[in-house]
Amino acid sequence: MIDIIRRELIYFWFYFSVQFDQIASYWAFGIFLGSVISVFGKNKIHTLFTAMQNKHLGVFGVVPASLLGIASPLCMYGTIPIAASFSRKGMRDDWLAAFMMSSILLNPQLIIYSAALGRTALVIRFASCFICGIVAGLCVRFFYQNKNFFNFSGFAEPTNRDTDPNLLLRLLKNIWRNVKATGGYFLVGITLSALFQRYVPSEAVIGLFGSQRGLGVLMAATIGVPLYVCGGGTIPLLQGWLQKGMSMGSAAAFMITGPATKITNLGAVKIVLGVRCFILYLLFTMLFAFTTGVIIDCFFKMI
Repeated sequence: MIDIIRRELIYFWFYFSVQFDQIASYWAFGIFLGSVISVFGKNKIHTLFTAMQNKHLGVFGVVPASLLGIASPLCMYGTIPIAASFSRKGMRDDWLAAFMMSSILLNPQLIIYSAALGRTALVIRFASCFICGIVAGLCVRFFYQNKNFFNFSGFAEPTNRDTDPNLLLRLLKNIWRNVKATGGYFLVGITLSALFQRYVPSEAVIGLFGSQRGLGVLMAATIGVPLYVCGGGTIPLLQGWLQKGMSMGSAAAFMITGPATKITNLGAVKIVLGVRCFILYLLFTMLFAFTTGVIIDCFFKMI
């Protein structure tokens, strides 16, 4: 019995160390880049978004709004008070929807994390999140043209925690906050991935997520709802699944529904949406994720 336990621990440590070596550098650089942008670039990004009001972009404003949402390093609870201040300054709801939707799905830190999945997965994640923000903005524009989609009453500007007069200390404090926020989830994700690689056969992954007829995409989109907790924690899992046969379309669907339905993000979104709009948000997320996944799998099947 002791020999069996020792053998399994050796196997676990092997899978854990391999996974850690593959991903740790992306996690560390993502932490650093996210903190640099938060400390030195956050205000500039938000200023650029505010400046859009002075340009007559019309419907095309959802494009830069979605891009700036991805560039913003704030979590959703930090984004909503900022969006409330934008709204009070007269920012259109469709531009705000594009900004908030893409901000939910992706940020600079998560872009670096996702590079561990390979160039193809990284490009697909960035493109799908960018397009999702644009489509969300267009939906709000055309279906809520004469009605308010958001309710930001009661929100004030968030307190800025990056206030230390020493720039180096300000950056180091932000890095430490990011490490505390994501480090535990990162280690849990690697642990789960190591256990998954050891005990779950490739055939099971291919059967669950490898179907290119839509079922695998649907399963991935569905499982992303309860499973996704933190971007840094799910990257090891996705890497293991992709190596074992998960289709790229299924991975894309998971990467959309996961952050969009993450419990903390849902709680924040529910605050500014009524029941009806909240349900529409969930339906939109699932439909967009499923459609995106099917299109991607069809594309890869053709090539």
